[in-house]
Amino acid sequence: MEVTQEPPYLAADAAFGSLPAFSGGSGLGPDIIPTAISGSVTGPNAPDAIKAEPHGAREVEDSERRAKAKQRRNKPTLSCLECVERKTKCDRGRPCLACVKRQSGCEYSSVANLIASADRSNGPKSKARFVTKPPSRVRKASASSSIITSPVTTDNGWATIENRAHRQSMSSNGSSPYLLSNVPYSKSSPSNVFGVGLQHPFSNYWTCQGGLPEVISVLPSKEQADILIAKYFEVVDPVYPFLHRRTFYADYERFWALPSEQKNQTDASFMALHYAMYALGTQFMQFPSYEERSQTAEFYCSAANQALRVYSYLNRTSMRAIQAMLLMAYFLMNDNHASDAYAWAGIHLRQAYAMRLHRDPDIVVPDASVLEKQQRRKLWQAVFFQDTFLTVLLKLPPTATHSDVPVESLTDDNELSMDGLDSCLGTHSRVENLMSISVIAPQACEPLDPPQPHHIMDPETMKSDVTYMRCMWHLGNIVQENLSSPCSLSLPLTNSTRHKDSLIAAFRRLYKSFPAFLTTLDYAVLQQQVALNSRAIRQNLFLTSNYFHCLMLLHNAENEAQGVATNIKSALEAAHEAIWAFFKLWSLFESEAGVWWVFQHRAFEEALLIAHLLAIPSQHDANGVTTLDPIYGKAKDDIARMMEIMDRYGGSLEMHKTRKDVLQEAFARIEG
Repeated sequence: MEVTQEPPYLAADAAFGSLPAFSGGSGLGPDIIPTAISGSVTGPNAPDAIKAEPHGAREVEDSERRAKAKQRRNKPTLSCLECVERKTKCDRGRPCLACVKRQSGCEYSSVANLIASADRSNGPKSKARFVTKPPSRVRKASASSSIITSPVTTDNGWATIENRAHRQSMSSNGSSPYLLSNVPYSKSSPSNVFGVGLQHPFSNYWTCQGGLPEVISVLPSKEQADILIAKYFEVVDPVYPFLHRRTFYADYERFWALPSEQKNQTDASFMALHYAMYALGTQFMQFPSYEERSQTAEFYCSAANQALRVYSYLNRTSMRAIQAMLLMAYFLMNDNHASDAYAWAGIHLRQAYAMRLHRDPDIVVPDASVLEKQQRRKLWQAVFFQDTFLTVLLKLPPTATHSDVPVESLTDDNELSMDGLDSCLGTHSRVENLMSISVIAPQACEPLDPPQPHHIMDPETMKSDVTYMRCMWHLGNIVQENLSSPCSLSLPLTNSTRHKDSLIAAFRRLYKSFPAFLTTLDYAVLQQQVALNSRAIRQNLFLTSNYFHCLMLLHNAENEAQGVATNIKSALEAAHEAIWAFFKLWSLFESEAGVWWVFQHRAFEEALLIAHLLAIPSQHDANGVTTLDPIYGKAKDDIARMMEIMDRYGGSLEMHKTRKDVLQEAFARIEG
């Protein structure tokens, strides 16, 4: 009897390689396979016809059952071999993002490659690629909740102006639990996203026909400009060292030496960089009143924005333009415009991608000088750093996620190289358009004038800057993958107790690899060194604050479904070190601590989390602390000191008052 349809067990066996493929010319063709066998006679007395047929109905059923059991037991590993070995999350890209960041080889098993190629061949059925993919049950819950027609207002889990309840869960509406905001579903009018920055950040002082000459006409005097630039390099440059001081000052002095007519023909992006640095320098200057300082700084930032408009920054870009926009984002944060800073950062991050700053300069600009390649790496590191740690605070998705720039390529040798010092940095505005005037008729390079003492840095300082940038880069990589992405989707940071311990150990190993000048925690030692090397002390405090803040979040992480609980004592210890970085900054550089928004807001988050952890009854958690535990007294003192410092913040901003009110109410809930 001829069989016209292949039995299902043949497909199952062939898929697992347990049977050879049948062919029409072999003696094992389908003609000898019976379509059905009645009865269930087995054993040595079974009829010969039945014993000669190895695939009876029961054998077919058993074969299918064994195949399914085997399939369940031997689920193929789809992650790359490196991620499996390191036990890290793999996005299964070719190559995956984790291997790109580690600069390691990304290889997959033959089965994983076969499945991936089959998925790609499905075309329209393939789904979008997630950097951090939510679990299936979360996606199903989101889908089911989308059919709810009545508006639902949910508590974001932390104290807010409207609802100051204990934390129950992460916000289901996506608002940050620390930024005192809660955007309701039913509100259709435009919302202030983070509850800060109520006005447009750039006041309009400009006419339609004024152009760049109008912007240049409001420059400060050369003496005032020198003071503001010096303040920038004293305070801002140590923690964000992406400008090359020697070449900047060469262009700066050359500009100020030009007659007025030629100043009006200056590159507009260079003027934007000037004004951005003036604005940040002004924020850290001592003025008779907060209002006067704020208005002056905002005026300079408005001039920087107008220079960028003249430059047409939305459809052209350069390294100078990106440098200016990066600094303007930090200015907006310090000026209580975090909402605007986040939106503004999205523009210059896209421009950085357009400039191919995320690519290894040895690949995309192989003929560039060593100086230019180093500047590209440093600028990408600065963009990546700002994006990663701002999104940690705002609980929003990171954007600077795709790059093949090796961290190790940012070397001392490249920093100290003289290759490129004989050219002006205007040529660093590399564009992809081969018909650009800068390509057809490149600007003639002029030799740099002899530097003045404050135009250059000593080699040791340059080396320590590169070390600091590499450390922050490594920290940013591990934070972006393990904190920023999960937090932006309200996903648990860890999926098991073992995973949590492994992740914390990875953070600690990284911190242990940092040099001593960046990891010294003793305040007395820092106080002694501040007069000799204040630049290194600022770098130490910024790295300490970022690292222990992230470690605090990890210790506080919980996943009830997987049995992962908060380690209250360890979270308090990490929060104590993190908030003390701010206290040290306040003691050593008080005027600066009153300006840095990122530092202030991290300290506020840390104090609020401390208050929440101390309010949890110790008997409810095995890791709870009692009033007799030394960390309990330290943590309680930390909150009291933070509230005392809040009273001394410069200006009478509503954000400062709101933060303190929220913290006071949380502090009042602490037992004992």
